Amino acid sequence: MASALRLMPSTATRLRFRPRLSFSTAASLFSPPSKAVLYDQHGPPDQVLRVEDVPPVELGERGVCVKMLAAPINPSDINRVQGVYPVRPPLPAAVAGYEGVAQVHAVGPAVTRPLSPGDWVIPSPPSFGTWQTYIVKPEDVWHKVRDDVPVEYAATVTVNPLTALRMLQDFVKLKPGDAVVQNGSTSIVGQCVIQLAKVQGIRTINIIRDRPGSEEAKEKLKQLGADEVFTKSQLDVKNVKSLLGALPEPALGFNCVGGNAASLILKLLRQGGTMVTYGGMSKKPVTVSTSSFIFKDLSLRGFWLQKWMNSDKSEECRTMIDYLLGLVHEGKLKYEMELTPFSEFNMALDKALGKHGSQPKQVLRF
Repeated sequence: MASALRLMPSTATRLRFRPRLSFSTAASLFSPPSKAVLYDQHGPPDQVLRVEDVPPVELGERGVCVKMLAAPINPSDINRVQGVYPVRPPLPAAVAGYEGVAQVHAVGPAVTRPLSPGDWVIPSPPSFGTWQTYIVKPEDVWHKVRDDVPVEYAATVTVNPLTALRMLQDFVKLKPGDAVVQNGSTSIVGQCVIQLAKVQGIRTINIIRDRPGSEEAKEKLKQLGADEVFTKSQLDVKNVKSLLGALPEPALGFNCVGGNAASLILKLLRQGGTMVTYGGMSKKPVTVSTSSFIFKDLSLRGFWLQKWMNSDKSEECRTMIDYLLGLVHEGKLKYEMELTPFSEFNMALDKALGKHGSQPKQVLRF
């Protein structure tokens, strides 16, 4: 790329090693000026966020400058801006955004990782501040990923698909033919659970809300590989397990809703089953009957991806990201998203906030 920069050794030494330039030489390498989504205080995102020019940043010896290609607007991003998420960037002048994909623009002279201008990289584990056009961070933040998948998938591979994969692997030892049950099945995590389970030969029982278009939603999930899809009202029967037909009682359930939707999962779980809660979209508590504990011996667990990624799992995390992007490349993992130019950030934010009704996940395209 004509715009990509890299400090290079002379022709005579290029093939053998990269010289360690002095810091005074490295200090002359800066990122281009950038545009960023900033906020100085917590509050409603459409009130506290602003797009602003930010000055160039010095790379230093081991810094890597990347040009962002795409970054999603996740619910957790909104929660950070609101100030209700457990982990938040420091204020003021915090840059919003947490995951995304970028292209290497320039590297510092002492960088040892095999990163070159033009490579696609993601922050792994994710890192604050992806809603900006250029970013400078230390080399160990960046993980090189394949560039033969759609940019929106590389931008979103970490938070939702990785959550689905970890939950399928971390709580119950499943074998082909086993079943899992989940609510929030039309979410991206829900869609990923269906497809990743299918790859492993695991059956899925899926619960969705009663709403206009629910039959269409059922058909979309079945096209992804769902074995059964029920609306909540369909499960409002005395013998709910009779609806499963030939499917086995699920050993594992995933709850991202809470309230009655969580109770339905508990009813469907087999003896000794486990329900994992990873979200609470209804903002209603999970309530469990005494008999569920005593007579069914059910287990309730929680999952927070950020905690898992921060527990010395960085290399394992990167291996799984490569696996997931491989599935994307093979056409075995897909979900609906909408790319929106960064210049139309306010429109993308309004859609993510639900001001335009139900919308696909918004992904900013830089």
